[in-house]
Amino acid sequence: MEMSRERFEELVGDALDEVPEELLALMSNVVILVEDDPPPGEDLLGLYEGHALTERGWDYAGVLPDRILIYRNPILGICDNDEDVVDEVAVTVVHEIAHHFGIDDARLHELGWG
Repeated sequence: MEMSRERFEELVGDALDEVPEELLALMSNVVILVEDDPPPGEDLLGLYEGHALTERGWDYAGVLPDRILIYRNPILGICDNDEDVVDEVAVTVVHEIAHHFGIDDARLHELGWG
């Protein structure tokens, strides 16, 4: 599956638009970025790097923003058409946002998001 980076970034934006405003308002000190590929040797569609909200204590201050990375090439590699890409981007964005809120992979799988 091929898709321009610009179109893929639009889909990430569309997926964010579908996240309830109340939830987005609770997100703190986090940026969402699109990268072409994960680090070498990693088989990832997305990655959350940082300190989940549930792990932040009184000493959490002056740190760089957490990062949610959405990897374009691996997502395109598992999709057959535009509709598949839209769906996979949405699932990946929700999955990584959940990590920001302290929800681990096991719980996400229980909820049907993994």
